[in-house]
Amino acid sequence: MTKKIRVLAVDDHPLLREGIAAVIDGEDDIELVAEATTGQEAIELFRAHRPDVTLMDLQMPGMNGIEAIIAIRSEFSSARFIVLTTYQGDVQALRALRAGASGYLLKNMLRKELLDTIRSVNAGRRRVPPEIAAELADHMIEDGLTDREVAVLRRVASGNSNKIIASELNLSEATVKGHMKSILSKLGANDRTHAVTIALKRGFLEG
Repeated sequence: MTKKIRVLAVDDHPLLREGIAAVIDGEDDIELVAEATTGQEAIELFRAHRPDVTLMDLQMPGMNGIEAIIAIRSEFSSARFIVLTTYQGDVQALRALRAGASGYLLKNMLRKELLDTIRSVNAGRRRVPPEIAAELADHMIEDGLTDREVAVLRRVASGNSNKIIASELNLSEATVKGHMKSILSKLGANDRTHAVTIALKRGFLEG
């Protein structure tokens, strides 16, 4: 009997965790050893169970999935992660992969792709869906938004004018306009609203 691949599932939605358990249940070579609902709980359960593969949600209250991955890998450098997300945004994918994730799965792919992805990542391979890989390839050569540009855009998304943004960030209005011009150019956006929409889709801003 071969050793089973031991899996930790981390997601704050009970239905999603139930879905994961249902997909894994009955597999001869994979078992779900623990479930966590927060990033902090994920760290504690990882220490307790030392799973082979961890399924990590990106968007969670408090500590997010990327922060949890970084924290776990700082203690266990060989830990293997598959990120689960509803977002196809290439920025989130890139952050997750840089943090040490080996796999990236959209939640609507779980039923079809989960088991093969777990087996691939456990075997030391990377597994990223073709559509995510295509997004990454499209944007790898582009400059990302700077931290200051993200700060400006976050305030634009909240409906603030350039004048208010300038006041909040201790900048001149001319500087804020310059940042907006750069943001529109980098994102290929037509206007402020379009820029926010693209930034949400690509993961520069969290919805």
